[in-house]
Amino acid sequence: MNPYVLLGLAILSEIVGTTSLKLSDGFSQPLPSLVVLLGYGAAFYLLSLTLEELPVGVVYGTWAALGIVGVATIGIVAFDEQIDIAGVVGVFLIIAGVYCLNIISGMSTH
Repeated sequence: MNPYVLLGLAILSEIVGTTSLKLSDGFSQPLPSLVVLLGYGAAFYLLSLTLEELPVGVVYGTWAALGIVGVATIGIVAFDEQIDIAGVVGVFLIIAGVYCLNIISGMSTH
């Protein structure tokens, strides 16, 4: 399978796990707590498969950055968390960093 598809699935799994972490209420809610474990377990498994073909810096940088952007977006939309102009700029800088790492930089295998 395409390593970027696996990476995308790893990112989605991490976002689901982190969102469920918020919903688990300190691991006091059984179902969201189980989803946390499954989400993070799937994320790390998929990352391990991705690392068979892509460099660790590209994989981890992309996974972490897009996870941050995804979770921040969910926080704003689903949990009514506030974002200010500095937060918006920060999110765009994260996205720009992922673009540079994967498209412009020679670190990534194309």
